[in-house]
Amino acid sequence: MRNRGIGRGRMFVGGFLLLGTVIAWATGFLTDPHAINEADGSGYVRSAVITYVRNVALVTIFLSAVSAWLLFPARRPYAPKRDLAIIALILLLIGSSLWQLYWLRSMV
Repeated sequence: MRNRGIGRGRMFVGGFLLLGTVIAWATGFLTDPHAINEADGSGYVRSAVITYVRNVALVTIFLSAVSAWLLFPARRPYAPKRDLAIIALILLLIGSSLWQLYWLRSMV
């Protein structure tokens, strides 16, 4: 008798975690510390935004790695299009977070 529920549970939790990662990535990615029309006296907020965006980028990298580990167990059903789409999404998340960390170095 084979217990396939563990593999399905891992894939479900990995997919749910990847969805949360995309939401966290989008909120951090859409927050821009480069304010062109910055109001007078609001410059102190910039350091808080930079810290927030940096932390979101680091958490996105970590959650992407955990969701990739959960989504690709040793015995996984073979679905090449789905697998390639998941891999492309994870690479996009990690790549853009690394770029964001590099980009934030110019702000500090």
